[in-house]
Amino acid sequence: MYTHVMVGSNDIARSKIFYDALFTALGGKPGMQDPHAERILYLHNGAAFMVSRPIDGQAATFANGGTIGLGAADPAQLDAAHAAAVANGGTAIEAPVGERQTPLGPAYLGYLRDPDGNKLCLGCRLPKA
Repeated sequence: MYTHVMVGSNDIARSKIFYDALFTALGGKPGMQDPHAERILYLHNGAAFMVSRPIDGQAATFANGGTIGLGAADPAQLDAAHAAAVANGGTAIEAPVGERQTPLGPAYLGYLRDPDGNKLCLGCRLPKA
């Protein structure tokens, strides 16, 4: 459905620390940074996620109402990724990490904001009871 997701950042070095910790905890690899240090690329499980300083030279801002969902293999991996993200500049938001009922069935979810305020949802599906 999509080719990639890109978020803006006002501090690429800070974002690399945050996203390297988050994606490593989700089983990925540290990001590849371009030679000009203006963009970071993460590739994992066929998906591409990029962090970039805005091309127009304006400040990066987050989307009001926007959320980027990232999948975890299981609740333990999600807990580790959420903890790594918070320990590296992220902010836990909304309800505590845990099981929730969704229209698609039970899920284990955790929400946070990256250092630039972009909203992320870490999630994994749980077996139906």
